[in-house]
Amino acid sequence: MKQRDEEFAEYFDARVVSMRRTAYLLCGDWHRAEDLVQTALTKIYVAWPRINRGGTVDAYARQVLVRSAIDESRRGFRKRETALPEVPEHGTPAHDVGETVDLRNALAALPPGQRAAVVLRYWEDQSVEATAQLLGCSTGTVKSQTARGLAALRKLLGSAQPATGGYR
Repeated sequence: MKQRDEEFAEYFDARVVSMRRTAYLLCGDWHRAEDLVQTALTKIYVAWPRINRGGTVDAYARQVLVRSAIDESRRGFRKRETALPEVPEHGTPAHDVGETVDLRNALAALPPGQRAAVVLRYWEDQSVEATAQLLGCSTGTVKSQTARGLAALRKLLGSAQPATGGYR
């Protein structure tokens, strides 16, 4: 048991920051991202003897993180709030058409499936096949979700230029 704990602690130290960043991109909130990582790491710890032997820890971690984010986003009863580091003195003005929207807000505006596909493909640098496996869907679904997500991001960010590179 001690060896298991030491191996898991080593993995935790090496991956927690990266997992937290990915979780943030999936959900758009640092507090929810921490909760998602906590959930994922708990599931990884429980499955550690099985997944550590096969060398599939990172793939399993990504899959658990993405599925947890999607499951959490489906809970309609949960009130969506964004915590601010400090209370602003003045209210936030309404969004103007010409106002620049940052990438985090644009990602948060995407539906969970599109957000997961875009984050896995372009943040985690996963192939279409690996993304399909992680999301439990076909490669065609990944391609369409990614294309729709990128189109929505371009529209939200005001960029008419298509992304270079295409599908891998």
